[in-house]
Amino acid sequence: MSSQFSDLYEKSMQNFKEGEVVKGTIIAIQGRDAIVDIGYKAEGVVHLDEFTDSSEIKVGGEIDVLFETFSDEDGLVILSKRKADRHRVWTDLLENAEEGTIVEGKIYKAVRGGFMVDIGMDAFLPASLVDLKPTRNPNQFLGVSSKFIIMKINHKRKNVVVSRKDYLSREKEEARQEKIQSMEEGQVIRGRVKNITDFGVFMDLGELDGLIHITDLSWGRLSHPSEIVKMGEELDVVVIGIDRETRKVSLGLKQKTSNPWDQVEDKYAVGTQVQGKVVNILPYGAFVELEPGVEGLVHISELSWTKRVNHPSEILNIGDQVEVVVLNIDRDGKKISLGIKQAQENPWSKVPEKYQVGDRVKGTVRNLTDYGAFIELEPGVDGLVHVSDISWTHKVMKPSDILSKGQEVELMVLGVESESQKISLGMKQLTEDPWDQLTSHLMTGLQITGKITRIVNFGLFVELENGLEGLVHISEIPGANAANLEKNYHAGDAIQVSVLHIDHDARKIALTRKDEPVPTDSR
Repeated sequence: MSSQFSDLYEKSMQNFKEGEVVKGTIIAIQGRDAIVDIGYKAEGVVHLDEFTDSSEIKVGGEIDVLFETFSDEDGLVILSKRKADRHRVWTDLLENAEEGTIVEGKIYKAVRGGFMVDIGMDAFLPASLVDLKPTRNPNQFLGVSSKFIIMKINHKRKNVVVSRKDYLSREKEEARQEKIQSMEEGQVIRGRVKNITDFGVFMDLGELDGLIHITDLSWGRLSHPSEIVKMGEELDVVVIGIDRETRKVSLGLKQKTSNPWDQVEDKYAVGTQVQGKVVNILPYGAFVELEPGVEGLVHISELSWTKRVNHPSEILNIGDQVEVVVLNIDRDGKKISLGIKQAQENPWSKVPEKYQVGDRVKGTVRNLTDYGAFIELEPGVDGLVHVSDISWTHKVMKPSDILSKGQEVELMVLGVESESQKISLGMKQLTEDPWDQLTSHLMTGLQITGKITRIVNFGLFVELENGLEGLVHISEIPGANAANLEKNYHAGDAIQVSVLHIDHDARKIALTRKDEPVPTDSR
């Protein structure tokens, strides 16, 4: 009877294969083991360390376990809950997951070429895919829980390759997209200075970067962005441009304050005298900063009343503090014309008091032209001696024949026009006009000796013994023509002439050589 009962009992027990996952019920807890009934001829044992969820460790609880083997020696079935869980995960992977699926796991071991990750089963994480940036310390990732992307599933070998780098990259991209979609122009956001270049500053905005161009850092003049920002510095900046397709964000720092040009006409009215700083010097003038973002130009002609400035650098240096007067404002064009000399006294304002017609003055020859000489009477005040006012007795063709630069001369004031800043001067007026006295004995036909002073194509200029100069026209020289005039006559030679005519109104003496023999060149 007992034999038949034993046979029936054996038949009622299920038959299991090693590696098979079966359901069991916890019937007791003994020390560090759970005793599990799986409907087999013997109970099974599962070590408590295999339970990842302690709430599952209770009598009467049902669990999945993997049938490993039967121990005849102990009379117990060796079970594994961990392997059953991994088997279930693998089955789920086969049924539900594919390459690109996101899974959660924990990096628990470093191996050759990478790491092992527990995602409910073992997965391989290549070292190159552990982080966005290469790392020199792989151990820092041990114990890190994270999400991963399945890169490859090998069904035959039951191998899974995952990537933490790709997950972080995807997460960053999604955050960047969300960030840029939420941005609006004019919005003030906080960022950290990430990089400084010659053309601007790159800001780390958290999920993406933005650029502050050097022109948007300050309303004032900048040589380099490092003048106002530092690496790692946190700043509030204004979003001034968004390109959502290229995900480029333009930022501004100066836009946090109002444009100083908006109030420029109120602060710097024409005629106002203010102080500024020289920030740039060019051949045609100097730029002066009145305040950050507001500069004006002092043209070279507005630098000094008294000095002849060839280049602004002769009297100014970058960084100089100067007093200037506002001459003109073009707010739309953002241009201000300034003057430095207008902040000083104009020497011409006292000219009418200091220089009266008829006054004898002294000056220095500053410049010579074909029509006269400019004489500096004092710094900033020049007068003009016309060529006709140099000599009573000589017809001066070029002032340089009589005067030279730097020469000190005495003159007489002939006229003053203070508004147009002109003074007429004369040299010959310092002496009485000798014309009448010198020509009183010159009668028509009088033969006299003179000296050739100049030879021109229309005749000879001859200085007479009394110092006056007369002209022998070519028509009054027998046998002369323009071709042989210089051949037959030479400057400095003595010559016999006769008075032909005296024009007192025009102060001209006409001479003739018709009474003299035709000369021949003996040289």
